Amino acid sequence: MVLYTCPHGTSFGSAPGPLAHPCGRAANALDDAGHRYEVKKVKGGLAMFWTWPSRAKDRAEVKRLSGQQAVPILLLDDGEVIAGSSKIAQWAKQHPARRPA
Repeated sequence: MVLYTCPHGTSFGSAPGPLAHPCGRAANALDDAGHRYEVKKVKGGLAMFWTWPSRAKDRAEVKRLSGQQAVPILLLDDGEVIAGSSKIAQWAKQHPARRPA
């Protein structure tokens, strides 16, 4: 499983309410559900205007997988893609990692 994030990666997910970063919130939800995943940081960001010229190129893989340039997205092992921190958190809650007996 691969979590695609912005350059901030899994940081700032524990900040309160609206201050929490979406990529970090998604990572926290996966962690809380006991999942192991690879993090793939992609360049660019809407707030980082200096990255706009290369954003399409930097996020081409994200666009190919999800149809959008926004992150976070989660690529499951079966090829399913879940886009957005809320949907990733909801999926993680509904699909906790199986723990060995």
